[in-house]
Amino acid sequence: MKSLLILFILLPSLVWGQVIDNRDANISHAVNQISIANMKQTIDDLVGFHTRNNLSSQTDPNQGIGAAARYLYNRLAEYASSSNGRMSVENVTYKATAPRSENELELANVVATIHGSDSRVIALLAHYDSRGGNNNDPAAFAPGANDDGSGVAALLEIARLLSQQPLGATVKLMLLSGEEHGLWGARHMAKIAAQEKWNVVAIINNDMIANAEGSETATHDNTTVRIFSEGIPAVETDAQRQQRVYNSAENDSPSRQLARYIKEVGERYVDNITVQLIYRNDRFGRGGDHTPFSREGFTAVRLTEVNENYDRTHRDVTERDGIRYGDMPWGIDWEYLRKNTGVNLASAFNLALAPFAPQNVRIDNASRLTNIIEISWQPPQQGKTPKGYYVLVRKTDVSTWERKIFIADTRIALPLSKDNYFFAVQSVDDDGHESLPVFAIAAR
Repeated sequence: MKSLLILFILLPSLVWGQVIDNRDANISHAVNQISIANMKQTIDDLVGFHTRNNLSSQTDPNQGIGAAARYLYNRLAEYASSSNGRMSVENVTYKATAPRSENELELANVVATIHGSDSRVIALLAHYDSRGGNNNDPAAFAPGANDDGSGVAALLEIARLLSQQPLGATVKLMLLSGEEHGLWGARHMAKIAAQEKWNVVAIINNDMIANAEGSETATHDNTTVRIFSEGIPAVETDAQRQQRVYNSAENDSPSRQLARYIKEVGERYVDNITVQLIYRNDRFGRGGDHTPFSREGFTAVRLTEVNENYDRTHRDVTERDGIRYGDMPWGIDWEYLRKNTGVNLASAFNLALAPFAPQNVRIDNASRLTNIIEISWQPPQQGKTPKGYYVLVRKTDVSTWERKIFIADTRIALPLSKDNYFFAVQSVDDDGHESLPVFAIAAR
């Protein structure tokens, strides 16, 4: 009870003080080692395959999606060979039917696994297939430098750096085919993850993360990146729906908590970047490879550039009236790609080192009329013992957590109205690595 009394006395000055970024030296070093030259080489190599259209050649040694898949496998295998057994690589093949054809294709997802010491899985996604103006033309030039060579280049660089690190959670880097024809590769991996009951705690889809110029508006911004996250989960039982409605938790889904986490950690470790939270599952009327995972009940978000350039997206390479069209490397902002790669790396690294999240985070006095809120939780039942917990607080109309209060106990009382604030709790270890937040709820 003594700790609770101390919090009552210190709360007003404690929570409105300076924001202090405590950076883990290993995470900072890894972020600083991200190589633009490596990513430029990856994108140039991918463009060199002429096309990575899903309908293109599987056997040509120099062109087509088959050549691209072999290239990616070999690049990842090089990193695995120097990882002291931490990383393995596999081709996960699947079959799909091409549009307007009865012919069945066999495509490959190239998956690198950096093995951790516990059961959690963090997955980073990018698709390596590409398209031009006509998605059913397997021979047309489809460079796909930004869409999604940028995401692929980021994941290869993260594989190089994370494969040298001992981790708690396992990190899977999924280079997916089939995206441009209907998210084929992601659907296949999502079904595998659900059937095999992977303990997936976070999925980050990287799709178009290197273009800084908006078409039509002449805007340019390489200091902001968007994260899309669903509000109401795509998969929800009746009991979960009732709980969400009772707690007014439509803005506090697991995916929203992941998005807020990436914003906090990404901005902590990467200078001159702002992570903008977009409260949609994806761009208006469109979709990406995180969506099949969301529909299987996993926590998934999409990271993407703040300005999309429609002169370059899904366009044939040409020039008209002084405007260059097509998805070529000249459209890449390399410093922007470096920073967005850093946001991914820092977030996955920090989460992989963190303790498991607390369990059963509850508002204890939900049925009592009081201006003091009592919250309790249970320690995680797996993994390392947390040093303590952060209790997170924000006003109901604010997007991000405003206050972060450390406590070593598993119960806290705060002089704050449960009408006016939302609360969550996350575990933290001795080095400051935080778990994902768990939203505080009351039973109906």
